[in-house]
Amino acid sequence: MSSREIIIRPVMSEKAMKLIEENNTLVLIVARSANKHEIKRAVEVSFGVKVESVNTLITPTGEKKAYVTLSKEYKASDVAAKLGLI
Repeated sequence: MSSREIIIRPVMSEKAMKLIEENNTLVLIVARSANKHEIKRAVEVSFGVKVESVNTLITPTGEKKAYVTLSKEYKASDVAAKLGLI
């Protein structure tokens, strides 16, 4: 799978904005078949950042949501600005 196939869209909610500001974490909807290693690689390649950890869950609507925590030297707010969230 390519990076474009894995990352479907960012999540834009109050909780997601709070995570960006306080925890340096991006919230993304990803392909259901993607595993954590593929998500990590896709985020690193697409946004040019280093990923510290990835946590995933399946929403009640059947989408896969990924909480991607970036390394300290990168800011999630910069990536969110590139995506047009902020």
